[in-house]
Amino acid sequence: MTTIDPDTFKALQDTAGADFVVELVDAFLEEAPIMLESMRTGLAEGDAEKFRRAAHSLKSNSHTFGAMALGALARDLELGGVQAARARDDALAAVRQEYARVAERLKELCR
Repeated sequence: MTTIDPDTFKALQDTAGADFVVELVDAFLEEAPIMLESMRTGLAEGDAEKFRRAAHSLKSNSHTFGAMALGALARDLELGGVQAARARDDALAAVRQEYARVAERLKELCR
């Protein structure tokens, strides 16, 4: 699976305009780390709603850009919740790693 689905990204550019997509990407690159941190703190605090809400937002935003693997990881955490995430030591690490790949690719696409 590619980091960013080219058809989804192209459709977004065609619909919203390439310049606006750059703005959307910039906003995502600012907000996604906050979502990841909310997931981490939600998990650490046992705050299921905070965790779910952040995972849901990350999933939705990821799918907007065609970051399907990141969206799928976030969806799994959203649906599994805090308990499922606690059962997997690498749950958040996998999301962070995929986000790093997505962020790099989005930056490349917006150059």
